[in-house]
Amino acid sequence: MTGKNNNGSGSSVRPPFKSLRKATYEIIFRADSTAGKVFDVILLIAILCSVIVVMLESVTTIGLRFHQVLYILEWVFTILFTAEYALRLYSAPRPARYAHSFFGIIDLMAVVPTYLSLIFSGAQMLLVIRIFRLIRIFRIFKLTRYLGEARALRTALAHSRYKISVFLTVILSTVVLVGALMHLVEGSASGFTSIPRSIYWAIVTMTTVGYGDIAPQTVLGQSLAALLMIMGYGVIAVPTGIVSAEMVLSKKMEVRTCPSCHLADHEPDAIFCKKCGARLGD
Repeated sequence: MTGKNNNGSGSSVRPPFKSLRKATYEIIFRADSTAGKVFDVILLIAILCSVIVVMLESVTTIGLRFHQVLYILEWVFTILFTAEYALRLYSAPRPARYAHSFFGIIDLMAVVPTYLSLIFSGAQMLLVIRIFRLIRIFRIFKLTRYLGEARALRTALAHSRYKISVFLTVILSTVVLVGALMHLVEGSASGFTSIPRSIYWAIVTMTTVGYGDIAPQTVLGQSLAALLMIMGYGVIAVPTGIVSAEMVLSKKMEVRTCPSCHLADHEPDAIFCKKCGARLGD
């Protein structure tokens, strides 16, 4: 009789709540099963619809005419997403880890604004953050190669952060200097009433946006503006070039992979692995 359960079989019976938790986890977190993929597709459609509802509510004519319908839909989606978030916490093997993860924070932020709208009017407009939940589409439709490219871009940005910091410091210094000069040259008569306002004009001009709300009137001011505009066209390409160079360098360094420890961070002309000392392949 030892090792047998009440029905006489030798296999142990899994507690119902554990089976329910595992089944919930398989549906909510796993996209490689039929039920999981169906759940994720329905979730994506619900996210899109909820974002559309928020955007329609911001249109004055639509918001006034269909306010009650949009309000009800907004709360329906919020309740559904709240229940989904609770199920994720319930079924996750490590709930605290999920709650502090990127998706966990986004899932929480997708429902908080509606509840905040009960206290702060207009807070529900922040629900557009739900659009970030669509990132799950990469996992659902097996588009992980795009996530790999995203990681490559993130790595390139991290490696070039010091160069970009120096570049931004130079740009900041330039707009402060030009802004001060324009305030001195043009003065309040042309709209350059203060150095901060002149710096605003310099930033708008250098980025080639050119709102036109402030414009120099003197020859000297216009000449300074022309130089700043030409400089603006030149500096636009600098951050792109820095990041592109880092990405090309990263690709070259990934070519040489150690056959022993599989370390991929080697120079193109490296012969031996810098971690284990094994000879690299041709």
